[in-house]
Amino acid sequence: MHISELTHPNQLHGLSIRQLEEISRQIREKHLETVAKSGGHLGPGLGVVELTVALYSTLDLDHDKVLWDVGHQAYPHKMLTGRYHRFHTLRQKDGIAGYLKRSENRFDHFGAGHASTSISAGLGMALARDAKGENFKVVSIIGDGALTGGMALEAINHAGHLPHTNLMVILNDNEMSISPNVGAISRYLNKVRLNPAVQNLADNLEEQFKHLPFFGDSLTPEMERVKEGMKRLAVPKVGAVIEELGFKYFGPIDGHNLEELIDTFKQAHKVQGPVFVHVATIKGKGYELAEKDQVGYHAQSPFNLATGKAIPSSKPKPPGYSKVFAHTLTTLAENNPKIIGITAAMATGTGLDKFQAKLPKQYIDVGIAEQHAVTLAAGLACEGMRPVVAIYSTFLQRGYDQIIHDVCIQNLPVFFCLDRAGIVGADGPTHQGMYDIAYLRCIPNLVIMAPKDEAELQRMVVTGVEYTEGAIAMRYPRGNGQGVPLMEEGWEALPIGKAEILRSGDDVLILGYGSMVYPALQAAEILSEHGVEATVINARFVKPLDTELILPLAKRIGKVVTLEEGCLMGGFGSAVLEAFSDNNVLVPVKRLGVPDILVDHAEPNESFASLGLTTPQIADQVLEAFFSENKTPVAVG
Repeated sequence: MHISELTHPNQLHGLSIRQLEEISRQIREKHLETVAKSGGHLGPGLGVVELTVALYSTLDLDHDKVLWDVGHQAYPHKMLTGRYHRFHTLRQKDGIAGYLKRSENRFDHFGAGHASTSISAGLGMALARDAKGENFKVVSIIGDGALTGGMALEAINHAGHLPHTNLMVILNDNEMSISPNVGAISRYLNKVRLNPAVQNLADNLEEQFKHLPFFGDSLTPEMERVKEGMKRLAVPKVGAVIEELGFKYFGPIDGHNLEELIDTFKQAHKVQGPVFVHVATIKGKGYELAEKDQVGYHAQSPFNLATGKAIPSSKPKPPGYSKVFAHTLTTLAENNPKIIGITAAMATGTGLDKFQAKLPKQYIDVGIAEQHAVTLAAGLACEGMRPVVAIYSTFLQRGYDQIIHDVCIQNLPVFFCLDRAGIVGADGPTHQGMYDIAYLRCIPNLVIMAPKDEAELQRMVVTGVEYTEGAIAMRYPRGNGQGVPLMEEGWEALPIGKAEILRSGDDVLILGYGSMVYPALQAAEILSEHGVEATVINARFVKPLDTELILPLAKRIGKVVTLEEGCLMGGFGSAVLEAFSDNNVLVPVKRLGVPDILVDHAEPNESFASLGLTTPQIADQVLEAFFSENKTPVAVG
């Protein structure tokens, strides 16, 4: 059977091991072919091919439910659930999403883009099943990286307290999240992985007992206890601890041996109560380059499958914001040992891997534990250190209470650096950095800023490190800068709360924030061609807002446009309107940004176009809002 003939995962039932191995080979082939062409997550999915095939061959997926943690490890799941023929559209506009999405497919039982959610959600489904008197299996799959997240441990603690609630947790243990895992839990798991002798000890003991006189095919309760005691002596690490928490433990088992996987899953399905199956896998399995470089091949832009090298851009690009941030922070930290760079398992994504390479003693990776990262920074700040917390905008949401409770209420000088703020493209709604302006702006004792380009980002890094009157946050977008010259010396902090005028005109006032400042300038040039002269301001700070500069200009010009790459509700434009209302400045305002919708996966330029945020669209909306009677609309192409 070819995988293209599979329209339902239940068609795996009854296939031989050899047929399932062939299905697995075809999944890997399609996986590699697709990601090489369009980009995407490579290593995670390659590592769980056999796990997925084996598990689905033991379930009735018309009824049973499987929850995948994070979601980028679920590419094989997507191919087995009716999406093989559309898999080439992965992460493209109107195509297959790169993460799990309930609205996309009935087998995506729980959406997942952030880590550590699958056990909590699975337990919720299991409890609902029992309350309704229904009968189906619930399986939560979680990676060892995601197991460093406190939420996963909270869920394990709860599930283990419910001995009559059937829930299977599968640990996909590949020793990695994006980068190598950190912490005691990871070390704990590795001790079991690295001891192959313990894997089958209990089963071997049972076989030996059965060959003794009087025992036969079954063990007495007393000998079962002896067997379990021997197992605990042999596996004093993960297995015994998991069983003390209330789970029946299986493993570790070879995550690439279909026969062993299927046998184990069948046994585990028979267990009453919570069960924990520990599966050892290899991230990037089946593609040698990805196996050797598991960090580099976690996710890839389009690449040459034969060489593994990225397909070069047609023209050189300016350096990325993350790279400039890391370079600047490293330069400052080399002369300031109090600067501590903190990441939550995203060293490569935030650029802090370069910081770590030069200044390992000033670098901390806490694992997938954003809450802990924020409060850890608060503790460092209490003792006079300069903690710099570099976390994606979408992931800092997970540490929100800690920002308020542990940092801002105590007015501690923690510097938050929010990477991937705004539109992120192919990763879709779970990763769009849309909400940080709104969710941070309402918190006292917090300054919020955004650079217009990579050189201004450098000055804001200096500003953030030097600011000691409380917390300060900087948001910056995914991708490359504007191509402006970087500063190599003479960096100075910016005056807090001060904007700058970039262009003068008497017809309309355009206030740009962060990444939307250059589009504001470009739109102003188009407007000039239509006889409309704009004053353009780089706001720099949304809090405090430079009302001293903005209010008089708004009163004089009388027409205002705000531009932001974030949600309009509670965002930069809202801050401007609030300032106008508080100061009785009654002028018309046109706010441009992201409306009250979820931005789906697409290329960033496609998302900007669909949101009306391309430069011609901005100019056209300004004309329509304020100058429609005597101006010709801009042609939007």
